[in-house]
Amino acid sequence: MPRVFSVYILSNRRQTLYIGVTGDLAQRLQQHQSGEGSAFVRKYRLDRLIYVETASRAIDAIAREKELKGWTRARKMALIATMNPRWNDLAEEWGWRKSGP
Repeated sequence: MPRVFSVYILSNRRQTLYIGVTGDLAQRLQQHQSGEGSAFVRKYRLDRLIYVETASRAIDAIAREKELKGWTRARKMALIATMNPRWNDLAEEWGWRKSGP
């Protein structure tokens, strides 16, 4: 089975954005949710997966992550709106329950 790499965006109620890349999205979300992920995610309590893109090669996912990080906030918001206009927590919709409060 081919490996899939994910570029993802996390947010919170205040719409603070975090962009990351991983080879195992479910595991990475668990790390973020348990406080083992990024210090930025912990500091701003980013608890919603609001956007995901996939790539078959790590180099492509990393390039896309860097590209998105270079965008303006308005452009990022427009991108999120194309996939998830209501900013629903995709992890919750996919049945990935959070480990924590």
